[in-house]
Amino acid sequence: MLTLYDAPRCPYCARVRIVLAEKDIPHETLVIDLANRPAWLYEKNPSGKVPVVEEDGWVLPESAVIAEYLEERYPEPPLLPADPGERAVARLLVFRHEDFSDPYYALRRKEADAAEAFDEAVGVLDAMLEQVPYLTGRAFGLADVGYVPWVLRARELMGVSLDPFPAVRGWLDRLEGRPSIAAELEVVGAFAR
Repeated sequence: MLTLYDAPRCPYCARVRIVLAEKDIPHETLVIDLANRPAWLYEKNPSGKVPVVEEDGWVLPESAVIAEYLEERYPEPPLLPADPGERAVARLLVFRHEDFSDPYYALRRKEADAAEAFDEAVGVLDAMLEQVPYLTGRAFGLADVGYVPWVLRARELMGVSLDPFPAVRGWLDRLEGRPSIAAELEVVGAFAR
């Protein structure tokens, strides 16, 4: 059985939770207290970060890598397009995620000019979503999973208004109808209370 070493607050862990839910992969979850990480976690990931998955004694850290592994190990339903070009674009978006997450974390730390930088990053997503219904392209997939945890947390926990970004709002409306995203929204909502 697959084990997920998880922290509910962590958006990187959210990526893995969403993929596990989308693919209906049986697993057990071990919640890690990020304020008091157990020493044994460093044996599973030398950085001490979550998420980590373990299956039959085999251990893998890093959310984007885990998502790709789960996509290959459990191919149904597919979360990457069949077309090689579309797959490459989805992977590129995940690869360039720091262009989005860096402004997000700057905003969270309340750094000067962070709000403008984050608005610009959301604006990039909005422009993409004016062309296609999902970041992965024509269907929901790994690129969407790669970004939605941060967008949800920005809106729900940091009070970021998405009103200036109608394509992102429409994307979230579509995503929130998915059980995996609705479940993640409940996780985020628990921290907002």
